[in-house]
Amino acid sequence: MAARPATTGSRAGKAAPTRPTKGTVIPQLGWHEVRPAPIVLVSGTETFLAERAIRQLRDFLKREDPSLEISDVQADSYAPGELLTLASPSLFGEPRLIRVSNVEKCSDTFLAEALDYLQNPADDTYVVLRHGGGVRGKKLLDTIRGGLGGAIEIVCTELKKDTEKYEFASNEFKAAGKRVTVSALRQLVAAFSDDLAELSAACQQLISDATSEVTETTVDRYYGGRVETNAFKVADWAIAGRNGEALVTLRHALSSGADPVPIVAAFAMKIRTMAKVFGARGGSAQLGAQFGLAPWQVERAQKDLRGWSDEGLARCILALAETDAAVKGAGRDPVFALERLIGIISRRGEQ
Repeated sequence: MAARPATTGSRAGKAAPTRPTKGTVIPQLGWHEVRPAPIVLVSGTETFLAERAIRQLRDFLKREDPSLEISDVQADSYAPGELLTLASPSLFGEPRLIRVSNVEKCSDTFLAEALDYLQNPADDTYVVLRHGGGVRGKKLLDTIRGGLGGAIEIVCTELKKDTEKYEFASNEFKAAGKRVTVSALRQLVAAFSDDLAELSAACQQLISDATSEVTETTVDRYYGGRVETNAFKVADWAIAGRNGEALVTLRHALSSGADPVPIVAAFAMKIRTMAKVFGARGGSAQLGAQFGLAPWQVERAQKDLRGWSDEGLARCILALAETDAAVKGAGRDPVFALERLIGIISRRGEQ
């Protein structure tokens, strides 16, 4: 069996430890830890990470033996005997990689034949089963996780927290050996928070094009038109007490097609983080673990809190709630509501 492939960076894609599924005896690994095994179950709802893990396994096996035969099977339109035929030894004994998609929609025929295959996996053959979630195929998953077939599971769960997306983006740059500032990473995550594939593509574009360290200015030059990036700029200026700059940036964002709702969401994210950190004592790593934040988020919130009082912060939180309702239909003029909020936050909630 081929050796385990190296990860793509010093902390490539590092995520929270995977919690073992009940009844599981096989290794459950993160997407960046993929390695050869007779059966590789790739589970989870994050398609981008699943596709990357499968691609990394393919590339590793191809480097180990360029004669690798690669076949693709769709479990929902499976032809009887297809798996056994593809896994049968060829005339010259080349290793085989069989990629099976749509296992969460598998036919009864595939399910029966896959369960039979687990009893005696073929030599020099790697079967990758991609299951995107749901109850279909549960018997197959339970059998694999129970240890039959010598499998491993690659768990590709959705990255929901900003801290997870930030670390993902950070490791994209680390793997390429490209320096990037904290503020540039924050801008990227804010701009592409809804699509991990777009976030990765943006990172790769900057890695390819930037000749030196990637900074906030670099990100602005490439992706300054993204609504989410402008939203955080507005919030940054207002929280810093610079009302004029905040209003100018707001009007630029709105004229570029920005919607008021994500702008209010940017304010809410920053003010909520400030409220968590306010009055807390301890190092950034300790407080980050306590509040579910990255150390850089704690440090940024502590910096933003300079000159703020608890009464002022409370008034801003109330103003945020009122503005959120106004931009979602409760008010007649969402832009006026936003400008009023900027004024309150720029004064740090002081009357």
